Amino acid sequence: MTPDVLSQSEIDSLLSALTSGSMDLDSMTRDSGEYKIKVYDFKRPDKFSKDQLRAIQMIHEAFARQLTTVMSTLIRSMVSAEVASVDQLAYEEFVNSLVQPTVIGLLEMYPFNGNALIEINPNLVFAIIDRLLGGKGEFTGKPRELTDIEKTVTERVIMRMLELLEESWGTVVDVRFRLEGMESNPFFVQICPPRDMVLLVIMKLNVGDVEGMISLCIPYFLMEPIIGKLSSQQWFVSSSHKDDEGVRDRIEKTLDRVRVPMAMELGHTILSLADVYGLEAGDVIKLDEKVESNIGLRVGNHIRFKVRPGTVEGRMAGEVMEVIHVEASDESEGGEN
Repeated sequence: MTPDVLSQSEIDSLLSALTSGSMDLDSMTRDSGEYKIKVYDFKRPDKFSKDQLRAIQMIHEAFARQLTTVMSTLIRSMVSAEVASVDQLAYEEFVNSLVQPTVIGLLEMYPFNGNALIEINPNLVFAIIDRLLGGKGEFTGKPRELTDIEKTVTERVIMRMLELLEESWGTVVDVRFRLEGMESNPFFVQICPPRDMVLLVIMKLNVGDVEGMISLCIPYFLMEPIIGKLSSQQWFVSSSHKDDEGVRDRIEKTLDRVRVPMAMELGHTILSLADVYGLEAGDVIKLDEKVESNIGLRVGNHIRFKVRPGTVEGRMAGEVMEVIHVEASDESEGGEN
């Protein structure tokens, strides 16, 4: 049976024929409209149902939204990502459709026993590398294999993508992706037998004026243990349930890592500019606080505590004596306490 996926050489030949006028597009359209028959190979039946493919598309649509935001921040350029297609086909058909050389990342999907792969169009990779290294994000040369430095940069970008992919898949099942290696020749990467069915998710990514495809290929046998969890209904239920439970934890964990400047204020005074200019070593400045008074502890721009100054193990410290509660309205107005 002839595969549905065209190779790169076949695509180039087709475009050349259309451009030269040797192929009549109108006649092709009329002929294709007469018969709407899809060839089906009973030796290789579809493994994924339409509902399961729909759930997989939802997972990767969420991934595309995250990728748009993160990549725009990472490379400081306009980036847009969207799911182009979600399909199932034989692994050999997918391999034959890839260009050479290309950029392929071999992935491990923990806890499953096997490998998946992610393929990124070379033009897209070189545009991202150029942008990360200070260029305009352009690539007009001929695709080639990556240098060691370019490979290191690309690996970091792919690993960031995998982090986002884990979050998207986490709404349905706990999966961990790990980058095992990179390859440029698709025929050197055999993650399953040629005639085995694989899931193929193709995403379109625009980086400035450069457009390219990202392909995620996962063998069916790798996903078979979780195939029962892949349904659009399960995705909606898991997504909403996880959001309700996890949003507070994520906010708390994020806030726990926030670093806030703190400073104890020993007191205040007012000096003329002339007095400030006349200060010398050994001069004493009288403050408005007494030695035995509790002083203010400033957190950020506001005084939040009254503390008693002292030392602990030879380092300056303050014992909290009073907590100052602030109304939200007073804080939003920027008032001092």
